[in-house]
Amino acid sequence: MTTAETRYGGGAPHGSATGDPRADNTEVTEEPEDAADAADAADARGTETGTASRGRLPTRTAALALGLAVALLLAAPLSAGTGAYDIPVGDVIRSLLHQLHLGGGVLDRAGESVLWHVRLPRVVLAMLVGASLGCAGALMQGVFGNPLAEPGVIGISSGAAVGAVGAIALGLTFLGNWTVTVCAFGAGLLTVLAVYALSRSGGRTEVVTLILTGIAVNAFAGALIGLFLFTADTAQITQITFWQLGSLAQATWPKVLAVLPCAVVGLAMAPLYARRLDLLALGERPARHLGVDVERLRRALILVVALLTGAAVAVAGVITFVGLLVPHLLRMAAGPGHRFLIPGSALGGALTLVVADLAARTVAQPAELPLGVLTALFGSPFFFWLLRRTRRRQGGWA
Repeated sequence: MTTAETRYGGGAPHGSATGDPRADNTEVTEEPEDAADAADAADARGTETGTASRGRLPTRTAALALGLAVALLLAAPLSAGTGAYDIPVGDVIRSLLHQLHLGGGVLDRAGESVLWHVRLPRVVLAMLVGASLGCAGALMQGVFGNPLAEPGVIGISSGAAVGAVGAIALGLTFLGNWTVTVCAFGAGLLTVLAVYALSRSGGRTEVVTLILTGIAVNAFAGALIGLFLFTADTAQITQITFWQLGSLAQATWPKVLAVLPCAVVGLAMAPLYARRLDLLALGERPARHLGVDVERLRRALILVVALLTGAAVAVAGVITFVGLLVPHLLRMAAGPGHRFLIPGSALGGALTLVVADLAARTVAQPAELPLGVLTALFGSPFFFWLLRRTRRRQGGWA
């Protein structure tokens, strides 16, 4: 087995979703001659796209980023206007412009009430939650050094849900409206620290160990949630069910304001670590040679991931696979460079969840599908395909 296969437990090396050997993270046997040469090598590996010309990379990534932004700008008003009470997209934009004092006009009373008190809080919350989960997934894959890491798969979402469910079942209100969010964040932080410690052995993180640890954590979290359900009353059981299935049905502006600080701080901090994640992709020894404190970097990013995931789970419940699927698709399209992958995953996650929430509201009208169930239905086959693809390319796990 090669060195890269050993480091990643037989899985696909980080930054090599396309299987290109030029983009793997094989441990080097010699120290780089100087920091500049190693940094150039990191850039070359971090921006590899499988094309013959590196000069086309900026155009491709810029076009992809622009496409994601435009798609999100189109999907948001479409989602805001679609539902049991249809509002034309032109009217949605007109009302938005009026609120921004840029012209436009006021809708009728029913339209204004539905748009501003029901639809827009839900769309904005979907964008914040999706961006948080997508960005957290990209960071997780960089921190653990493999493409199969995702907050939901390895149990962080379930751990954060335990904190939120426990706060509901025990009737905790010590921080007012922030109680559930803080409890979810604390439980998510403890979970990610436990997963990191248990899945790391001999200075490396193995894919199989990571997934098996996640299975154990999810099972334990499910047992705790079941225990809280056993002790909860009818009203609390209804709230707990919301966390288990994942939904944006209870979106309100106060909930948007509750998650906004966590999402903004996490999304603002994440791109600051892109360069160091690209260097870490070369291996721990070259990264240390360039002055990267690897353990400090990992601890900082674990805190960012816990912040993003805990806040998202606190307001939307458990929504899995967004952080796995979105970074992978972007990595396949534009390469593994984190300077694009991190903000691109945030944009892609926001777009994915806005579209998924629209589908959840409209596919089975007048009923509404749980959002977490819908993302799992589409994400699970993708994850299964990814596991088989990785195993086939590496010739097995052992």
